[in-house]
Amino acid sequence: MTVKRIVANVAAADPARARAFYEELLGLKVVMDFGWIVTLASDGAAAPQLSFASEGGSGTSVPDLSIEVDDVDRVYERAKAADMDIVYDIVDEPWGVRRFYVRDPFGRVLNILAHSG
Repeated sequence: MTVKRIVANVAAADPARARAFYEELLGLKVVMDFGWIVTLASDGAAAPQLSFASEGGSGTSVPDLSIEVDDVDRVYERAKAADMDIVYDIVDEPWGVRRFYVRDPFGRVLNILAHSG
């Protein structure tokens, strides 16, 4: 048996608002939109993963979602330019990631990261 995909289902009172936020910040594309549910995706491929954590690292709280990108500094600049709520500023962590936390319009904390080297 093989897990083909894992989808994060995030409660959002206004899926259209979520669509706008995630399209603007991450450049995700709509692959399904029924009004009550919007599914966004990227062209990248990744293996399904689940993480279980007692903290977010460096004394931070556990983020709701971790999203790996190829250019974390570019995404950080988009977030700053759009005056999004940065709750943990961009930093190089000792375990080999560069990341920041941003809050989405529904209060979810996103760990936006890129692996170093």
